[in-house]
Amino acid sequence: MSNLNGITEEELIQKCKAGNLKDLEKLYKHFYGYAMGVGFRYLADRDDVLEVVNDAFIKVFKSIHTYNNTMFFKPWLRKVVVNTALDRYRKNQRQVEIVELDQANEITGGTFQADDLTVKEIMKLLDALPELQRVVFNMYEIDGYSHEEISTMLNIPASSSRVYLARAKEKLRSVLLKAAQI
Repeated sequence: MSNLNGITEEELIQKCKAGNLKDLEKLYKHFYGYAMGVGFRYLADRDDVLEVVNDAFIKVFKSIHTYNNTMFFKPWLRKVVVNTALDRYRKNQRQVEIVELDQANEITGGTFQADDLTVKEIMKLLDALPELQRVVFNMYEIDGYSHEEISTMLNIPASSSRVYLARAKEKLRSVLLKAAQI
């Protein structure tokens, strides 16, 4: 984590609102690792993540004057990074296979244990998921979006969002069960 030289994040953000380039650079360096972590949840390719993070910071810098100090900065930044990653996903998505709910096998009951896994191992598991399943899993399970919100953001039916989430969980379970048997 970057050194803020004895000032708080709030003070740094106030300085950034004044437009000081050195302070904007400090903000970037301070939150770069966090933003990259968020980006890797949505995209597997490092170059794509780097591009998304840089685009997100450009958006942050352009709109920092609208940032409301009554909320924490990290969640605001996370939302910008997630939305930028989703914009990239939508841009790259030429044709999305829409899965109807009646075509899917719903997964019921049971949970899988990820307590003994490291963050690196979990990220590797998520990378094994097909792109749309990974995106829906992250949006629903990690970022807390509802299926209706996911539907709107990805331009897919809410029922398809549920199916992609169920399939992602099913695939994660099977990979974990295979790993446990080894």
